[in-house]
Amino acid sequence: FDGCSDLSDGLCVTLKTYYSTLKFSVLVWLITLVIGFTVAYFLAFHVRSSGMQTLLFVLCTIPFWTSNVIRMISWVPLLGRNGLVNQTLMGMNLIETPIEWLLFSDFSVVLAFVHLYTMFMIVPIFNSMMRIDRSLIEAASDSGASGWQTLWNVIVPLSRTGIIIGSIFVITIVMGDFVTIGVMGGQQIASVGKIIQVQTSYLQFPLAAANAVILLAVVLMIIWGLTRLVDIRKEL
Repeated sequence: FDGCSDLSDGLCVTLKTYYSTLKFSVLVWLITLVIGFTVAYFLAFHVRSSGMQTLLFVLCTIPFWTSNVIRMISWVPLLGRNGLVNQTLMGMNLIETPIEWLLFSDFSVVLAFVHLYTMFMIVPIFNSMMRIDRSLIEAASDSGASGWQTLWNVIVPLSRTGIIIGSIFVITIVMGDFVTIGVMGGQQIASVGKIIQVQTSYLQFPLAAANAVILLAVVLMIIWGLTRLVDIRKEL
């Protein structure tokens, strides 16, 4: 987007905003997918007791017992210039001055998104993994497949439905979010949702509606692309 100087200022800003929104969606999707798949795999295949599975699963939902705003604000005393992280690092003489990019930055926005929405990835993947026939894994092991081969060739394909559903949840929520970006970005980071919210507050309803329609179209295209990978109706 460095070459967007050839375009009008308004169009340039709009393109950069959509690019920023897509960037956050992709980053959060990748991180939540890795964490969600890892947690779901551990709960489904390494925790043998159903009671322990239930207990650990409930522990994963504890952050959802409070509102999103409270969970976001809880990062401020940790990541701020005089927060716990900076004070600890300075106390250990690992840094001389506070790290500025921990809060009100792209890092803090992505961190908050991951904290808020990883559960939306864990649940559908865990549900798919619990439906996998364990005899298939035993057959792969008996055939001489390594753990990684079994994971990649058996578990991942059979968990595809959960991965797609979790991806749809995370991407669509992040694409339209404006509260998290506003709070954790210090009102300095733009997103399509934030622009729509600002335009609405200034009674610029035609512009807000236009952006909302474009955002909806982009989200629907992403969902359509994801659902082409698996027939969710048959898998559920």
